[in-house]
Amino acid sequence: MKNILLIGGSYGIGKAIAEELQYENKIFVASRTNETISDLNVTHIPFDATTDTLDLSKLPEVIDGLVYCPGSINLRPFKALKIDAFESDLQVNFLSLVKVIQTVLPNLTASNQSSIILFSTVAVKMGMPFHTSVSASKGAIEGFAKALAAEYAPKIRVNVIAPSLTDTPLANKFLNSDEKKEKSAARNPMKKVGTSQDIAQMASFLLSEKSNWISGQIFHVDGGMSTLLVNG
Repeated sequence: MKNILLIGGSYGIGKAIAEELQYENKIFVASRTNETISDLNVTHIPFDATTDTLDLSKLPEVIDGLVYCPGSINLRPFKALKIDAFESDLQVNFLSLVKVIQTVLPNLTASNQSSIILFSTVAVKMGMPFHTSVSASKGAIEGFAKALAAEYAPKIRVNVIAPSLTDTPLANKFLNSDEKKEKSAARNPMKKVGTSQDIAQMASFLLSEKSNWISGQIFHVDGGMSTLLVNG
């Protein structure tokens, strides 16, 4: 049984990962609330990634998997963005991630081979209007993940999942009506909006022994949006 730490795993993709893994692993969820996961077989640790430092006394000495889930979707024209918007996105998406990994690094290296999963966005590869701030911070994650994977191979595997728009609470304002969901699905080659479960299944694979020869990769779980041009 592996020890898996989810940062911000109380809703959306993080919660779906906890649901996917809870019976075959020991899951620790470090998040601001446990109201949405109180019925799951997990251990909750009160934690705000942007302000707190993880208390290692509440974690096992060995961590086999780490998933960092907090993120932002801050879409505005570049001319309307002030520098504090970039700083805020960088803080939640990247700098807080770095702090978490540095804190639990001894626990990760204590595993025979641990797995770190981070999240980017399809917009880093494609280049989308109104994404300058979020793409900058998520692009930092992709570069960081490859460098970290190289530095700690073969002890720690590091991979990134880069979805397109996924139906989660974070994306609610973009998908809060049937019309918006239909328009978003129509723009995707697979003609659907991704779900938390779609992403959780990839995360589950990357945390498992089945992926023990995979590291330093960016996985575009995006319905083909980043690579396919489909008519109609």
